[in-house]
Amino acid sequence: MVARELRCPRCGEVVQVYRNPIPTVDIIIEVGDKIVLISRRNPPYGWAIPGGFVDYGESLEEAALREAKEETGLDVQLSEQFYTYSDPERDPRHHTITTVYIAKAEGTPRGLDDAERAGLFSEEGLPEPLAFDHGRILRDYFEYRRTGRRPQPLTSHSAK
Repeated sequence: MVARELRCPRCGEVVQVYRNPIPTVDIIIEVGDKIVLISRRNPPYGWAIPGGFVDYGESLEEAALREAKEETGLDVQLSEQFYTYSDPERDPRHHTITTVYIAKAEGTPRGLDDAERAGLFSEEGLPEPLAFDHGRILRDYFEYRRTGRRPQPLTSHSAK
């Protein structure tokens, strides 16, 4: 999608500027039989799966390890890539595509960096509100843990 056209300051040629989705990662961190969620320090506020933007030159796995450490203080071991969520409306700030990992860790999470606080939660005791599309992601995750069935691709981005 072309966002707009600019003129090159040197030659005057028209340069097309493209807008592309932004890659992110989210990490469902299992500590015993609970998962780690963070309370976001910045908008959009609410509870969230730890995660964030992938830096230039960084792999998805490196970003997942870094974001988990930055936001929770935990050293995690990635166990599997769970699913990729790409609904253009999943983040109210811009179009992001997130790859979700499942990881294991030991210890007590702390709210660091973009996280005001962190906690351990079970499916029955999830805090509210959940930010972004993290309610859907967590429903998919808990269903996967119960049945082994992974999420199925949506045919329309308007389906939630």
